[in-house]
Amino acid sequence: MPEAKTRPKVLVADDERVIADTLAMILNQSGFDARAAYSGESAVELARVFAPDMLISDVIMADLNGIDAAIRIRAMLPRIKVLLFSGQAATSDLLEKARARGYEFEILTKPVHPQDLLSRLRG
Repeated sequence: MPEAKTRPKVLVADDERVIADTLAMILNQSGFDARAAYSGESAVELARVFAPDMLISDVIMADLNGIDAAIRIRAMLPRIKVLLFSGQAATSDLLEKARARGYEFEILTKPVHPQDLLSRLRG
């Protein structure tokens, strides 16, 4: 009997629930096993149990920004692929601070077109 192919696990974090849920739904329909988190803190907690292969996160969130969440998650899961997105200018300062600490993250600008997102994840 052939071994079932496991779907790549993706964690989507955005404090705008509609965005997180919509992206997770699109990813689930596109062959991924996606889960949504609605804050940076909940993304870190969910990553601990879900152990995703990829993290897609908004940068600006109320409790813990997406960059700091990504750094914490990468500490647990060193091989995780991280893709950040943001619609706010403050993001560049946060990215510079992360770079200074030795973290480099790919970033997309909001709104993210689902096809662009899928091509980045598959690429």
